[in-house]
Formats: sequence, structure tokens, C-alpha cells
Amino acid sequence: MNKDFNLNKIYQTLLIILAFLMPLTVFGANLIIVIICLLWLLSGEYTSKFNQIIDNKFILASILFFSLHVLGLLWTQNLNWGLHIVHKMWYFLLLLPVLFTIVRKDYIKFYISAFLLAITFTEIASYLVWFEVVEPFKNATVRNPTPFMSHISYNPILAFATYLVLHKVFFNKKLTKLMFSFYSLFGLTMTFNMFITGGRAGQVSFFVMLSILIFQFFDYQKIKSLIVIFIVVPGIFLSSYLLSDIFKDRVDMAIDEVATFSVTKGFDPITQSHTSVGVRLAMTLNSWEVIKKNPLIGIGTGDFPTEYAKINQINTPKLPNAENPHNMYILVLMQLGLLGLSSMLIMIYYQIRLSFNSPVKLIRDVGITLPLMFLVIMLSDTYLLGHYTTLMYVFFSAFLCKDFEKS
Repeated sequence: MNKDFNLNKIYQTLLIILAFLMPLTVFGANLIIVIICLLWLLSGEYTSKFNQIIDNKFILASILFFSLHVLGLLWTQNLNWGLHIVHKMWYFLLLLPVLFTIVRKDYIKFYISAFLLAITFTEIASYLVWFEVVEPFKNATVRNPTPFMSHISYNPILAFATYLVLHKVFFNKKLTKLMFSFYSLFGLTMTFNMFITGGRAGQVSFFVMLSILIFQFFDYQKIKSLIVIFIVVPGIFLSSYLLSDIFKDRVDMAIDEVATFSVTKGFDPITQSHTSVGVRLAMTLNSWEVIKKNPLIGIGTGDFPTEYAKINQINTPKLPNAENPHNMYILVLMQLGLLGLSSMLIMIYYQIRLSFNSPVKLIRDVGITLPLMFLVIMLSDTYLLGHYTTLMYVFFSAFLCKDFEKS
């Protein structure tokens, strides 16, 4: 009994450290992950762990999602790249089930607090670079101050963290006036930080998050929620557009690139370079031609770079080849066809369903919001392959989809 208690304490300490390191360092987070997994594999009680895993449909769906990537190696021509993709997907086979069996309900508040503390550091660093108090370091520039990771990962993570903070403001009735003021100010600084950095997918997910939060605040009453959404969301968008040069420039750029795509095909003849949105549109159209020829099981886990290079050379030879289409749905469809896409959507379906049935409001609300945000941002990049965003998804899903009362 004492051994189990001590092991649980070690697990919870490591999980809190992991929540803190998650948005800050790849090496540090991976080191903690290795320690957790080794402890789990060597600590016995395999029957109990196995029973917990097979009793949860979301965990089984995540293992199926991974397993199909392994199965897709059977009909791939590029085995090396296929193994690379499988390696990047291992979180869904091992880490998620491991975390699922060791998370504890009483420690959820500590996991979230550690994560938000780390986001505080990233935000402070971002502002110090933006105000030119410190020299830009790592990934940061004055114009796009995201030092610890690229803006592609930073903004979605910031959007989710902002949701967690605003959820405390609106729903945690136990907050003192001092803590209410602190979290309210924190939410405002995070919102401002969202629009001085350049991650458009994260900015879109911010508005999605805000809309979901409003629905939750009004207990999903459609009329009231929609009225507030139609006031608040355009208000924040317009304010950001007028006050933030980088947000204005990237919005204008996206509109222009979409409007001129039929002519430019993603290649700007003036600058002699490809455009961000244009390339994504071209990737989608090119990939779709391959998907139509292999709709059920795709081309195999490792063949995207090869097959895309072929179609790109025919349709858009001025654009660069790609290792992924910056769209999770397109990537899964191309690699594994409708079979693979169905497995991914089933995983997210069970995640929403299990969270929706939770008697704990925090778990229910956050458990619905996280997958809905990912459903949106995965339209613009492969966010279940990137280290930071995948780890955040897996870490939070581990306790959001767990029936603590049953276990």
C-alpha cells in the first residue's frame, strides 16, 4: 500500500512537471515522458492497466488510429518515411494510454495551474521581445515574438490556455476578488498577445474558443449566445485589425492570396516566391487529385512526399514540394483514405461524447472545447503530428476523457 502511494506521488509530481515543461522545452518534456513511461512499464499491475485501457472507447480509438498508420506501411513504397510518420504518432499508442491510467482527479487543478504558469513565462518573454526590452531569441522576432516555439504552434496553445483562464473567470465561484482580478487581467494580456503574434490558425481557434465559452456561459441557449457572439467576436476582430500591424497584414495577405489564387496558383510573380495561403490551397487541390484515385485505403503511410512531388510537378511546378499538406484531414485521407479519416473522427467523437457525460463542469466544458478547437485548426496544419500541440492534446485528453467515478 505504501509502495503504491509513493508511486502515485511520483507519478503526480512528474505529471505536474510535464504540464509545466510542455510549452517550454522539447527536451525537458521528452525526458519526463521517458521517465513516466519507464516507471509505468516496470511497475506491474498490468491487468489493472489493461482493463482501464480497454474499458475506454476513446483510448481504444486512439490506438486504432495509430495502428492504421502501422498497417499503412504494408502498401507504402517509401518505408523510411512511413516509419518516420509512425514514430511521430507513438503518443497515441503508448503515451495517451499511460497518462490515462495514472492521472488523478484531485490533481487536475495542479496540472492546469502548472501549464498556465508555463504559459505565463512564454507570454512574459513574448512581451519582453515585442517591447524590445530583450533581444529576440530562439524563434522570436520583434514583429513576431514567439520565442519558445513557432507561431504555428504557439497561437493554438495560447488560445487553449486563454480558454482555461477565462473559464476560471466566468465559472469558478470560489475565486477571491484578488484572484478574479488577476485572472481577468491575465485573460486580457493573453488576448492582446494573441494578436501581436502571427499564428492565424491560433487566432481563428481563439474566436472558436470564445464562441464556445459564450455558449457555455449561457448554458447553450442559442439566441442569447448568438447575440453576444455577433457583438463580441467582430468587436475583438475589428479592434485587433486596427491596433495590430501584424494581424492586419496577415489578414489582408490571406484575403489577397485567396482572391488571386486562380491567377497566381500560389506563386507571386512580383516577389518571385510562393505565398502561405496560396501554397495551402494548391496542396489541397493537388492532394485531392491523388485522393480520388485511392479513396478507401490511401497511398500508404510513407508515400505522401513522393506522390505529392509527382502531382505538384504537373499542376504547380513553381511551388515547392512538401512533406505534408498542412492539413491533417488531407494528410490522413491521402495516406490512409476514408478508413484512416474515419478512425481519426471516431476518436474525436468519443472524446466529445465521454467529456459531455462528465458530471464535473470543468471536465465537461474543457473536454468539449479542446477537440472542437482541434477540428478547426487541423484544417490549416497537421496539428496531431507536431510535438507541442500533439502533446497538449494528449496530455489534457488523458484526464478529460476519464470516468473518475467509475475508476
